[in-house]
Amino acid sequence: MANRHRGEIDAELNGVSRRLVLTLGALAELEAACGADDLVALADRFASGRIKAADLVRIVGAGLRGAGDAVTDAEVAAMTTPGGAAGFAAIAADLLVATFGAGSPVGSAAPGGERGDASAQKNPPAPQDRGNG
Repeated sequence: MANRHRGEIDAELNGVSRRLVLTLGALAELEAACGADDLVALADRFASGRIKAADLVRIVGAGLRGAGDAVTDAEVAAMTTPGGAAGFAAIAADLLVATFGAGSPVGSAAPGGERGDASAQKNPPAPQDRGNG
């Protein structure tokens, strides 16, 4: 059974249940393939609602490879799944939600929606700003 806390999903491809996970390496592969500068750009691209069939192949392929399946994008493109193209879109969407979380921007780590990147982190008060209490 897939561990959603690790970003894993199970999906039926070619009549077989297979594990998919977008590891850091798989995400780097997707960044390069999609020409994204960073994870935020990658997530924004996929969240736009305009995903090409080639994107579906890349996402599913990267997820399979992330789970240890040595499959090429050409092999993924030839696979079948219940629901056809809509089934592939559902697999990709489920995998992206398992990876990034539903409605959560990439990089959000702190409660309250503060971004986890350096530009959003607050510096602690300087010694001269601390009270003597």
